[in-house]
Amino acid sequence: MLEANQLSKSYNGTTALHPLNLKVEPGEVFCLLGANGAGKTTTINLFLNFIAPSSGMAAVGGMDVVKHPLESKRLLAYIPEQVMLYRNLTGLENLDYFTSLAGGKHTQNELRGFLEEAGLARADADKRVGAYSKGMRQKVGIAIAIAKKARALLLDEPTSGLDPKASNEFSQLLKKLSGDGAAILMATHDLFRAKETGSRCGIMKHGHLVATYATADLGHAELERIYLEHMHD
Repeated sequence: MLEANQLSKSYNGTTALHPLNLKVEPGEVFCLLGANGAGKTTTINLFLNFIAPSSGMAAVGGMDVVKHPLESKRLLAYIPEQVMLYRNLTGLENLDYFTSLAGGKHTQNELRGFLEEAGLARADADKRVGAYSKGMRQKVGIAIAIAKKARALLLDEPTSGLDPKASNEFSQLLKKLSGDGAAILMATHDLFRAKETGSRCGIMKHGHLVATYATADLGHAELERIYLEHMHD
């Protein structure tokens, strides 16, 4: 569902991402781990076609995102560190606006159902987003993805700044979405969540994907040890 083929990005002679080869299958959660500046966000931005690759290709559902920008975007949902919503609108109104923008037509009841599926409390749907916590804003972001029937989700530091309860709720949501067949690529610093949620994780350093592991094969302490070893090389 998500594929990077010799995908690279340079800015003014500085390489932000060295040729990357990566596949994320439907139902898989792939966590990109690494320090700031390791190339995680660059990778996600290339899949979103926010920036153009210097070489190689990012594909969604087999479509090159540069050649098929609209078709590939239809399959995608993006949850940045801060989900951009209109502060003066309620969660429900935001969902209505963003789904209609993507060409969706839904009844108020259907929209409420998507928010509930994303774990937003019923009473919160009618509150202004300006009063929302980060976790609540993300649930609206997830509801947009559910309404869109997104086949692939791109997440950038989704659990930073969430308390453990909200972070755990978020993990459960991702498990549900991947269980429904979505391919998920998540850039994160959160080793605990990567182990809890991810099916595979890759360690990035200086724009290189230096190692990939199946999370089921590693304990929490082992993942941390391996990560820190790579950071010290």
